[in-house]
Amino acid sequence: MTAETDTIIVGAGPAGLAVGAVLRRANVPFVMLERAGCVGASWHRHYDRLHLHTPKSHSALPYRPYPSTYPRYMSRQQFVEYLDDYKRTFALEPEFSRDVQRISYDGAWSVSTIAGDYRGRRVVVATGFNRVPNMPRWPGQESFPGRIIHSSEYTNAKAFLGNRVLVVGFGNSGAEIALDLAEDGVRCAVAVRGKVNVIPRELLGIPIVIFSLALRPLPTRVADRLTTLTRRLAVGDLSALGLTKRDDGPLTEVAEGRQIPMIDVGTLDRIRSGDIAVRKGVESFDGDEVRFADGKRERYDAVVLATGFTTGLAAMLPDYASLLDAHERPRACGSETAMPGLYFCGYDLSSTGMLRQIGIEALAIGRDIASRRTR
Repeated sequence: MTAETDTIIVGAGPAGLAVGAVLRRANVPFVMLERAGCVGASWHRHYDRLHLHTPKSHSALPYRPYPSTYPRYMSRQQFVEYLDDYKRTFALEPEFSRDVQRISYDGAWSVSTIAGDYRGRRVVVATGFNRVPNMPRWPGQESFPGRIIHSSEYTNAKAFLGNRVLVVGFGNSGAEIALDLAEDGVRCAVAVRGKVNVIPRELLGIPIVIFSLALRPLPTRVADRLTTLTRRLAVGDLSALGLTKRDDGPLTEVAEGRQIPMIDVGTLDRIRSGDIAVRKGVESFDGDEVRFADGKRERYDAVVLATGFTTGLAAMLPDYASLLDAHERPRACGSETAMPGLYFCGYDLSSTGMLRQIGIEALAIGRDIASRRTR
């Protein structure tokens, strides 16, 4: 049996919920499909110490500010509670355990799930970046006797007390997991394969996102050049820590490289103190010994792969590969794509914060859908 509606929202994370709230206000019928059993499922799984990197004043979803009692940078659990409240406030009722297998078009949109099919005039894909863990493999990895887990499986340092832990990757998850381990006295190192940009979460007590907003009118490369000295004073000499700075600046990294710079919340200080060691990229495993790109070898009891995710969109939309880039990310978000009735929300990286950008896109998508129904 096939269920029919006006709009199908795929995903009940922040982006899906935001689009749902806008459509609810516009009285547009829709169904929301979620493969997990709760809203914001990935946020339920994130590591315990996680806090938002953007302030609550610039991170709320449409029509619903955060409670005044929340701190400037809310915890993972507080954000989970906010999403649950958001769902109740706008009477959003996702259909859970609906893992979307394929989305296709034959004059109307067809969405196939493991629990049945749905048809609609429009589809909003809002499953986010963190759908499929990226799990690289290295020569000899099968000989490693300890645990190798993805960052999505990491909760806190308790399971690693007394271990020697290698964190692979120096994005925000890798840097924070290494910090979490160090704060609990776990001996750890972080393997950094390439060049990095590092920025502070705040500068002179002002959230870094405020500076990004102020610099938006400027070309990114110009803005990066203007802030070079300020960033250097804020984070220090990265080369002294065994890190190599990227050739571009953080704003250019986001705009052109579509990557987020590492936002430091204490990791650099732990590297300076020697609590976190910096190593080159992993080359191979030999039992419990890891060999790095510079030839150095060290023994570890566990490895945490902070190696990111893929969107899984290529498998979900096999007929529309031209809409995705080489990393399976939509080329355009926040408006109707080249395919009539198909929208993406929540995939456009922004130097001013993902949640802020999600709100902007959700409002644009919801209003566009509502206006098309009245034509």
